Amino acid sequence: MHFNCLIIDDEVDLAKMTCEYFQMFDISCIWTDSISGYERITREHTFDLLLLDINLQEESGFRLCKEIRETSDIPILFISARQSDDDVLIALNIGGDDYIKKPYSLSVLLAKVKIILKRMVNKEVSDSEPELRNRDDSDRLRLEENTLKVYVNGNAVSLKAKEFKLLKCLSDHRNTIVTKEELFNTVWGDTYFSDGTLNVHIRKLREKIEENPNQPVLIKTVWGVGYILEIEEH
Repeated sequence: MHFNCLIIDDEVDLAKMTCEYFQMFDISCIWTDSISGYERITREHTFDLLLLDINLQEESGFRLCKEIRETSDIPILFISARQSDDDVLIALNIGGDDYIKKPYSLSVLLAKVKIILKRMVNKEVSDSEPELRNRDDSDRLRLEENTLKVYVNGNAVSLKAKEFKLLKCLSDHRNTIVTKEELFNTVWGDTYFSDGTLNVHIRKLREKIEENPNQPVLIKTVWGVGYILEIEEH
């Protein structure tokens, strides 16, 4: 399968070099150095993946990511020379799928891109069991794969793809501790992602399904190990 990638980075030489490298591995890639360039290109082309810098001359990659996330779940990998943990957490919290610090290795970057593209192809959608219920068949927590929605006490909540996959993994092993490694392997499929990535997604999930995200009763943290989804069964 062929994929299309767009790089938005004002480091022209690096963007060109990355494009040329990706094309050697059957990933079509073009680049632009500005948000206006992104807007022009995406009026005529569609992409499977975005590599996005934070500092784009006088513009902000953070702002563009927020705008994209209002309408699209396309994978976004931040590529930036900014090294602080705060920048990484902001990037992940607003919808970035990963954060690669410059200078980066082309081979490692390609490996991360391939993993994300593979997850897109192998995204699990169960035709035989589109609706997953708790064993007690109550509406306290009900997941629908075909709509990426979760019903909490009968109220529908929309989730992003990764949030849903994360909750599904916890639900499949409800009342059992799921280690961080298991969650990484199931949701992200590789070991490149940091604890910060998982923590941000857990927090966003709690904000959507917990009555009080600061005192969760469904998704509990097991410090140093992982998480557990606690559901009373009758």
